[in-house]
Order: sequence, then C-alpha cells, then structure tokens
Amino acid sequence: MSLGAWSANSEREEPHPDLRAAAAPARRAETPCGGGSLVWRAWGQGRPLVLLHGGSGSWRHWLRNIHVFARDRLVICPDLPGLGDSDLPPEPASPESIATILQHGLQILLPEGQGYDLAGFSFGALCAGHLAALDQDACRSLTIVGAGALGFVRSPTELVKVRHLEGMARDEANRHNLAALMFADAARIDEAALAMQDLHTRRARFKSRGWANTDSLKQAILRSRAPLGAIYGEQDAIARPYVSLRLDLVREMRPDARTELIPGAGHWVAYEAPDAFNAALARILGRESAAA
Repeated sequence: MSLGAWSANSEREEPHPDLRAAAAPARRAETPCGGGSLVWRAWGQGRPLVLLHGGSGSWRHWLRNIHVFARDRLVICPDLPGLGDSDLPPEPASPESIATILQHGLQILLPEGQGYDLAGFSFGALCAGHLAALDQDACRSLTIVGAGALGFVRSPTELVKVRHLEGMARDEANRHNLAALMFADAARIDEAALAMQDLHTRRARFKSRGWANTDSLKQAILRSRAPLGAIYGEQDAIARPYVSLRLDLVREMRPDARTELIPGAGHWVAYEAPDAFNAALARILGRESAAA
C-alpha cells in the first residue's frame, strides 16, 4: 500500500464480534509518524468527520458511533501516535507535536482545500484542540468530549496495573479500571468493552495522562477559530462533582458554544450512552453544517 492511499482493511482478527463487524468495512491508510506510520481508518462517504480517541485507546473507542455518522459522512479515525496500530511519535512528544502529525496526515489523505469537522475524546480532545488551533483553514468545527486540560484539577481515579497480569486476574483488573474511570454504571460494562480494554492496554506505548491537570486545551481553544461544542457525561469520573464548571468555562470562552450533558453517563459517554451521545453530537454538527 502506498503512503496515504486508502485500501481495504486487512488487519488481524478483532477479539470480539462487534469489533469485527465494525472493522470489516473500514478502509485503511498510513501517513508518516516519526520513523514509522500513523494508521487511519475510514467509513462512509461525504463531509469528513474526524474522531480522535482517548488515551491508551484506539479507533475502537468510537465503536458505537462510527456506523451512525457514516450513513452520510466520511468518518475518519486515526490511531493516535504510540497507541493502537500507530508507531510512536518522535521525542519530545506533546499534544502540539501530535497535532502537527495529524495535520500532515490529513493533508495527505484529504483533497486540497477539503474541510472537516473534528471531535476528540479525553486525550483525543486535547489533541483535537491543538489540531483546530493549528489547522484553522480546514477545521470547520471542534467538539470536545470528556475533556481534561482545561485548568481544573483532574478528579482522582484508582486504577490497577494490568501489564503483569493474565487470565482471570487480568480480566478482573480490566473490569475494575473500566468501572473506576470509564463507566458510571459498572453493569453496562459488556464483553466488547472488556475486549477493547484488554487490547488497548496491550498495545498502548505512549503515556498520555501527564497533561490532564494543565490548561493546555484551554489555551489551544483560545487560539482556534473553529465553532466549539462540548459533551460530557454527567458522572464523568475525571470531572465530577464539578462537570458543570467545565461546561461554564466552555461557554465563557465561546458564548455561542453548544454544550451537552448526558444524564447518568460516565467518562466514556460515547460508548456507555451511545444513543444520547450520537444525538448530542448530531445536534452540534447539524448547527455547524447549516452554517457552512
């Protein structure tokens, strides 16, 4: 496959039927990332919607959202540098340098002058903010989801180390971590979520948690021009009990920002409450499409 060219997806087998069903119709491409490649996947046709996953994740974080938006959009999901199938970024790596890698990749993959809508989850929201600030002529809208790095202290979560574990002990640790960080209701943790969590922890090489207590995303948003949206789960573990303060800040930075709060959902709101999340993101994107 030539650099930047889309091809049929021919990756290794996914560990769960839902993941296999989502991966099968994807198109795959690679663009430069340090000494290796950034891996991208795309579904559908139409106006591009770029989705950036969370830390220690991959495109799979958007499992319950891709098919909805790919009905009338070109949905593009990279694996961020050092995560999923993508190679590590050059050192020293930062959200700003990752945004440059993403911008370069989109310039290769999209026709010249093609704009795109952008949404990012958690660490992906931080990278999305810096991409929007960098790629101002192409980024048509920015939606942050479960975002940190807005100048607030991240609420602590007690996670269990899993890299040395196998078998039932590893399964239990993965379930604990999903309940502590990603889900508001542990009963919603299903086998697909557990399969993703295990895969992600095995492939994650880039540590992305160091920026959560900074205001790096806030500063990037202030430099950007893209219309702004924000979505949070009401019970987001990194923000509760002060989720409303983050939404207030978004509206303070951009009085015309569209904000959405999903009742009863946690940090991984796009997976835990997909119907409500998909409707919220569609409302935000619908406004921006009408203005384009």
